[in-house]
This record gives sequence, C-alpha cells and structure tokens, in this order.
Amino acid sequence: MKKERRYDLDWLRVLVFALLIFYHVGMFFVPWDWHIKNNETSGTLRWPMVFINQWRIPILFVISGMGTAFALSYRGIGQFIRERNARLGIPLLFGMLLIVPPQVYIERISTGVFEGSYLDFLLGPAYQGIYPEGNFSWHHLWFLPYLLVYSIILSPLFLYLRGHPEIRLFKKWKDRLIKHPVSIYIFVIPLFLCESLMEPLFPVTHNLIWDWFNFTISLVLFFYGFFFISIKEEFWQAVGRIRNLALMLGILCFSGQVIIWLFFEDSIAIHFTEATLKVVNLWSWILVIFGFASQYLNKFSNLLSYCNQAVYPFYILHQTVTIMIGYYLMDLSWPISVKFILLLVGTFFFSWVLYEFLIRRLRILRPFFGVKHRIKS
Repeated sequence: MKKERRYDLDWLRVLVFALLIFYHVGMFFVPWDWHIKNNETSGTLRWPMVFINQWRIPILFVISGMGTAFALSYRGIGQFIRERNARLGIPLLFGMLLIVPPQVYIERISTGVFEGSYLDFLLGPAYQGIYPEGNFSWHHLWFLPYLLVYSIILSPLFLYLRGHPEIRLFKKWKDRLIKHPVSIYIFVIPLFLCESLMEPLFPVTHNLIWDWFNFTISLVLFFYGFFFISIKEEFWQAVGRIRNLALMLGILCFSGQVIIWLFFEDSIAIHFTEATLKVVNLWSWILVIFGFASQYLNKFSNLLSYCNQAVYPFYILHQTVTIMIGYYLMDLSWPISVKFILLLVGTFFFSWVLYEFLIRRLRILRPFFGVKHRIKS
C-alpha cells in the first residue's frame, strides 16, 4: 500500500515539540514547582504558560494517534508493535539510564540532598528508588511510555477499524462533518467527563500507574487522532471551515477561565463551569491549529525534512540541557529576560550540536534517540 503523508502534521509535530522547549525554559522562571528554579520568578510569565499548557500535550496525543493511523496503513500488528518498541521503548530505557540522571543529580545537589561528584551519584543513589522519593525516573520522557501503552492496547481496535472502512460510524461522521462541521465539538463531551469527574480525584503524576485522569483523557485524544485520519478529507475540510469560529471560541473560553481564576472562589458550580471552559478551549485551539496548518503548512521542504529527523533527539535531550545550563544561571543577579534568552538559545544550540555532530553522524547512536538508520542528507 502506498504510504500517505501529510506534511502539515510533520510541521506541527516539529513546532509543538519546539514549543515544549520554550515551555520547559519558562518553567525555570515561573513560581510553580520544578526541578530547579531561578533565584527570581516571574508572575507575568505564568499567563502565556497557562495558555500553552492547556493544549500543547493534548494536540501531541492527537497528532500521535494520526501518525499511528498512517503507520498501521502499511504494517501488520506484529510489525507495528515491534516498530513501536524500537522507536519508543529503546529511547525511553536509554533516556532513563543516561539522559535523565544528570537532571536528578543537579536537583539533588542544588537542594543539598546529595553532596559529591556526578560519578559518585551514578555509582551510589542514581538508580535507587522511584522519583521523587528516590532518584530513578523518566522525567520529561513520560510521553513515551504512554504512547507505547496506547499503541499496544488500541492496535487490535485500530486494525479492525482499518479493515472495515465502510462501517457506519465512519460514514455517519463523514456525512455529518460535510453538512454540519461544527458538530465536531461533540467530541468535547468525553473530555468534559474526564475533566469534571476524574481530574479532582486523580492529580497528574505522569507515573502511568496512578495517573488515571491524565492516562484516560490522553487515551481519548490519541484515539481521536486515529479516528479523524480514518474519516480522511472530510475532517480537514471541516476544520478548515470552522477554524475562525474555533479561534473565537478559544479566545472567549480562555478569557472566561482567567476571569474565574481572578474573581471567583471554588465551588461545585465553578468547578463544572471551569471544566467546560477548559475542554472547549483546548479543543478549539487544536481545531484552529489543524485548520490553519492544513492550508499553509501541507507542503514539503528540505528544512522540514531536517527538522523532522531532529525533533525526536531534541525532545530527548532538551530538558537535560536546560537544567544543566540553568544550574549555572540560577544564582546570578541578571535580569530574567537575559537569563531566559540565554537559556533558550543555549538549549536549542547544544541540543543541535549533539544531534548534528554525534547522533546524526554516528549510526550506532541513532536507535537510542528514535532515529531511523537511514538519514536523508
């Protein structure tokens, strides 16, 4: 079967992961808890961080579900699971053993929990206990085990749906999106149920085991990605037609959330109102991004080819680079703006150096960073 390719999804994957680097650099400066903190925090920076945080991970799960649909279009279930283990499992294990430990070490020495060299840390407590009580963790790589589990448990359903494209569910939604593209907002209902009923009971932990709210809502979004690719062109036509409406709804819903945060006390009514605004907001921005990307980004370029190969190594490396640079900046009496620029540029630059001059050029390293053996020049 001929492989399908949507370059807008490749661009979005690159851009959203680049945004993740901006976000993690920002975490160094906002008042929220993180691995290390600057000696001065910014209350202003938290507002764009809150805005981005509501849809940056959800859209990645949707894009991942779409990518799974393309991968399964020309693979059997055994081949698909082997490929997922290689692309997700190997980089995860490698990252936990070698990429994440420097982050934990810097956190421990910056808080005085551990004293000694990095070698002492590796030979001693680095792999003892599960973080945060212990030191062994997947930290920012938590996205990988979730994708791996979703891919395995949903692959039988996906293969069934792939083998039955004529089923009534697909035809019903194709017809509905042609006639009433705004009906795509029906998909916020499962998101609302997760947000309103599960989120208060299961705080986000990223530990896969006791993370039921995050696990469930991300699973739903992953399934949505597969489902919308299965609907095919009708989905892209629908998001193109309602993107301006979605943009307006996104602005209104996020503004409503800000008003609630600033002026209202928590209550049952406020909880359900905020949950409604949140899921409509995140869904609206996902539709906005897909709608505009399908028109303006669905084209190949050599830059896209390079970035698409580099994005996975950047994702694996970036937070370790950020924390290492941040450790040397955190106690300096420089303005936040200067530190932010240095930390951002430094993270991109050193991640690029490691990718370009090591990972890209040494074939033996590529599987550990999820890079295919054959790299286009």
